[in-house]
Amino acid sequence: MESPAPNTEVRLAVAQCFRTLTTSTDNKDIIAALQTLHSYLDEGPDSRTTLPQRAEFRRAHFTRSLQFLVSNIQADWLHGLTAAQRTELWDGLFLKGPPEQALLVLMEGIGELRWVVITERFLQTGRLAELLWSYCQGAGPSDSPQLRETLLGRIVALPDLTANRLHPNNKPLFLPQQYYPLLATEMLTALERTCQALKDGTDCSLTFVAQTLGKVCIQGHSGQVLAVMAPRLSVCTCSDMVWQRVCWKLLENVPQRWLESVLTGLVQAVSGPDALGRIIGNLVLKNRKAQYVITHKLLLLQYKYETQVLRIILGYLSTDRERRPLLIQVLRTVSQAWANPSAVKHTPIEQQLYVSKALLLSVSLLKDSELQELRSDLLQCMLGGMQSHLDSSVVRIRHMGMVVGECLSSRMDISGTKLKFEYDQDEETQELLSLMTPSTGDEAEAEPVIGYVFFTSLDDELTPYDMSGDQEISKASPPRYLRDCLETLISSEDSVRVELSLRVAEGLVRKNVFAAREISVQLAKVLLHMEDKYSIKGFLSLRQATMVAVTVTDCIPVTQYLTTEFYSLNYSLRQRLDILEVLAMAAQELSKPITEKRDPSVGIVASTDLTPYPGDNPVHWRQEVEKRIQNGHFLFGATQPPAKATPNRYAPVAGHFFFPLLRNYDKPQVTFDLLGSDQLVLGRLIHTLGLLMHLAVNAPIAAQMGRALLDFVWAVRYHADQMVRRGVLFAVCSVFLSINSQNLLVELSDQLFETRTWLADVAEGDPDADCRNLAVQSLVLLDKSLKKQLQDQQALGLES
Repeated sequence: MESPAPNTEVRLAVAQCFRTLTTSTDNKDIIAALQTLHSYLDEGPDSRTTLPQRAEFRRAHFTRSLQFLVSNIQADWLHGLTAAQRTELWDGLFLKGPPEQALLVLMEGIGELRWVVITERFLQTGRLAELLWSYCQGAGPSDSPQLRETLLGRIVALPDLTANRLHPNNKPLFLPQQYYPLLATEMLTALERTCQALKDGTDCSLTFVAQTLGKVCIQGHSGQVLAVMAPRLSVCTCSDMVWQRVCWKLLENVPQRWLESVLTGLVQAVSGPDALGRIIGNLVLKNRKAQYVITHKLLLLQYKYETQVLRIILGYLSTDRERRPLLIQVLRTVSQAWANPSAVKHTPIEQQLYVSKALLLSVSLLKDSELQELRSDLLQCMLGGMQSHLDSSVVRIRHMGMVVGECLSSRMDISGTKLKFEYDQDEETQELLSLMTPSTGDEAEAEPVIGYVFFTSLDDELTPYDMSGDQEISKASPPRYLRDCLETLISSEDSVRVELSLRVAEGLVRKNVFAAREISVQLAKVLLHMEDKYSIKGFLSLRQATMVAVTVTDCIPVTQYLTTEFYSLNYSLRQRLDILEVLAMAAQELSKPITEKRDPSVGIVASTDLTPYPGDNPVHWRQEVEKRIQNGHFLFGATQPPAKATPNRYAPVAGHFFFPLLRNYDKPQVTFDLLGSDQLVLGRLIHTLGLLMHLAVNAPIAAQMGRALLDFVWAVRYHADQMVRRGVLFAVCSVFLSINSQNLLVELSDQLFETRTWLADVAEGDPDADCRNLAVQSLVLLDKSLKKQLQDQQALGLES
């Protein structure tokens, strides 16, 4: 009689074991049934089963056996086993068979404590590495794409699955910070076995490991995984070509939809461009997606990475002869992006800084022959890009243009001429300048200079002579009368007398009010046109303080003169900005309550340097408005009573400061085009108007000023320059802060709802973060006002 086929024999034996476990109450029968199931997993010559039987059991009955055990977790016979027997006969079935089947079953029943313990042992005993290695050998099951995707999902999402089932009793090993480094180690083990197998002449497949790496990276865990893998791969590929081939094949097998996340994590995890080159090889030449990510997306579309990432990417392109054409391609693309006027206006400053760094690093990596080939492109980039950057109203952008222009001209050495600009060096500009110097290893410490130390110590022993009470002897004396001061400023060529006159001018104006009013406009004119011919220390602040004093002392004539001159011909942009600064500071001084006593001889500028205008700091107004909103000083509505009106000198003359500045803004002149190229002055003008509006709180003319200001800024609300848009939003905030809710709805009802729609669009879609924040603040103010007015109307209706 012929023996049954292996598949029939195994099927019958397994069915008999299930019946025994289900019906028997004899502990010996239970143990024997479990041992029979174990026999199909035992390897070696002592096994009671044949190789075909074991293969059939693994193929068709292993998963069914594990599912049977899961369904009998509460069976009486299980509790009749000792702890050692449960560990050997029960747990062992999950830890000895095909790991991919065991993992899928364990993930289905992870809620039970027994499965938690077994899953923890599964991870601790290297079963994940066995699972990955089985697929590398080609010994994995001939599964369907759906089953492969399910298995990948269980491996990658194990921390999420266990957290959902076990919280708050989760195990530390299942937490992301422990699990993903463990998974990375198991992938390295599988790769190491693959290398050894290839050296022994055995073919392997890296498809499943590559899919695992890609999926874990796309789900946001590339940092934890590649922090473990990248250093190890870097070391292994230094001298082992098999390891290099394995790494290259691994990256080539990552699915296209996940490749970007792998490369992005890798360029952040490797130590340098050489390590990146050993790990990914010439992937950028073979894979279009990899080329797009490395040469375009990470350089031009994303800008959150550190400068080291740029060094690694560009260094990687430059270190191989076959990849250097891509470096040339990158340089052309980056230079075009840097010089694009639209990009300068519409992209965030951080992205422009990132592109500037990429440009300088690319240029620093060029060979002389390549530089000659690109000379015309770089020259065009330098000239056009510098113009676009220097035209910007943002100081940081102008400084970027200066630094990049200097570096490019120095590298190209055009006719031996190098550009040089004057700017304050800060951390940002110093970093840009340093990018032209190739990075090197750690330098040895410099030897101390013995002679210098000796003389320094000798000098330190000498007692300095006290000269704190000494006074500089001057042959000239400061003027005592205002007209003498004016005469000196107009006609004197003596630098000492001019300086003395300028230093006492503010005090004389404030002490001699009647004399100042007689010559106020003439003095303002002289100061406005005055230049620092003698390099007087604190010249700008001294001149500005005196102009403010004259404006405050004789308000209407001087403001009429200054506002008229603002739109006149033949003034520089600096002079027009000076006019706006003086008007703003004078209005601030006049807006102080009259009850405050003030020494007329004390000026408003105490320092010897120019007081920075608020608009010079791009975040100043946003911070100021936020501060005032949070402090509740200017809020109207249900939570804050209206600001108490106090007499001041500004309210009666606010219109003289405000309305003339709106007179000729739309009439371009030969040297001044406010709505065209002079956006720096336009942004400062709108900021000034917003401040003048804010200072007019509770003034009778405030509603009229608010209507005029909204009409003015409405025409430029979508201006390309971010500083102009910030000014517009600050002006809108000022209107909402300065007019109480009742007057706001009565006087401006036809404009409010359209304004609110625009603010909502800005808050959602403006490319500048400060503009979005200011729009949100304006919406908050407007909504509070509308809500307060509706509540008041409802209260009146109930009373009536």
